[in-house]
Amino acid sequence: MSGSDAGAAHARARAAVVVTGLVSASLFGYLAWDLAPLEPGVLALQFAFSPRAFAEVVHQWSAQDLARYRAHLPIDGLLLVSYALFGVLAATRTRLFAASGPGSVRRAALLLPAAALCDAFENLMHWWLTGAPRFGVPWAYALAAGLSSLKWLGLLGFAWLSVRALRGAAGP
Repeated sequence: MSGSDAGAAHARARAAVVVTGLVSASLFGYLAWDLAPLEPGVLALQFAFSPRAFAEVVHQWSAQDLARYRAHLPIDGLLLVSYALFGVLAATRTRLFAASGPGSVRRAALLLPAAALCDAFENLMHWWLTGAPRFGVPWAYALAAGLSSLKWLGLLGFAWLSVRALRGAAGP
């Protein structure tokens, strides 16, 4: 590969990271704005480990609020695809994690796709759980909240690795 080909490939890779990052941030911002009127907020539902805790959130929402929540799930699907791609590209197409070693690159490349997978299954569970009362299946509420917890751990783990890599790149 010639120098100009390598430069073009690097520019395309960098553009892909920037685009997926901007798409992710835009979708997140839109969803945060769209769901902001819900009280209690979406995080309360995400960490509702029991039917009772889940019902305490959902029963405070109007029918329109519940419809708003359910309508956000397909858009959240686009968000999780974009942040998964961003994580892989940021880890493998930039030098951000390189100084931290190949283990950090692998961990960074896996964290956001793993979080997105948990997010996707959490969304499916929430779609099902908000469709009708399902108090006879308490494990489903615990599973949905567990998936949410794993999602947030993956997102926070990627952020932690990123901050650590940036601090290392900045020097002492």
